[in-house]
Amino acid sequence: MKKRHPYHALDKWAIELQSEGRHSVSLEELRKKFPKKSEAALKLNINRLIKKRSIVSVYRGYYLLIPPQYHRWGILPAVLFIDGLMKYLGRQYYVSLLSAAAQHGAAHQQPQEYFVIIPPPALKLTVKKGIKINFINKKKVDMRFVEKRKTETGYYNISSPEMTAADLVFYAKRVGWMSRVATVLAELSDEMKPESLNVSFVKAIGVATLQKLGYLLDEVLEKHELAEALYKAARKARISFSTIQLMRGAGRKKYAVSSKWKIIDNVQIEIDDL
Repeated sequence: MKKRHPYHALDKWAIELQSEGRHSVSLEELRKKFPKKSEAALKLNINRLIKKRSIVSVYRGYYLLIPPQYHRWGILPAVLFIDGLMKYLGRQYYVSLLSAAAQHGAAHQQPQEYFVIIPPPALKLTVKKGIKINFINKKKVDMRFVEKRKTETGYYNISSPEMTAADLVFYAKRVGWMSRVATVLAELSDEMKPESLNVSFVKAIGVATLQKLGYLLDEVLEKHELAEALYKAARKARISFSTIQLMRGAGRKKYAVSSKWKIIDNVQIEIDDL
């Protein structure tokens, strides 16, 4: 009788998981599935599958199962595994900034890294097979402005077009400053809805972000309907504006000031051709 190869059980199970729509597995799950294997034997099997590009480690004790069509890259697209990873870590999250903007159709400039917003504490994930996940801490993650989007493996959390716009303004330094923000907003604004720029929204994003977003929509991009909805919501919420710079560090030179949004226009914004 032909002796069964000791590796076959793990290989077979990995294939079965993928046939069920699974693309990830934890070390703890493997331990429970193969209790008779020693820790050393289990890790030896895992390392063999890693060399075959059948699985890849993306976090301590968490592995992706790589279907044949992705063997060439050795990794899944981040959108296919981010939700499972964050559930494994027990962390709240949503995809945002340039990554979310691209998903909402503002794909003029594709991001080279994947942006995920999380509440503290900080989380760092090293680059894996060309994918860099940039975790950005946000003091308060408000899930009211987060949508669920379907993928072939399940769902993932993504900021609404309106919150994506607000985050782009707030984290302008992280995405290439105001000219790039304005360029992305020019396309993203097509997906934004005036009715979503309401009192709850303006209270959630902070006054400075509200002013800068309103200014960009109104006086740079001429998206007046969106800007007016934002302004009316601010007035209804009894939010008052103080004069602030569009970008800090303007020096002492005198710049024009928006009378409506109280923004010191100290940045020369150049929007790329769409």
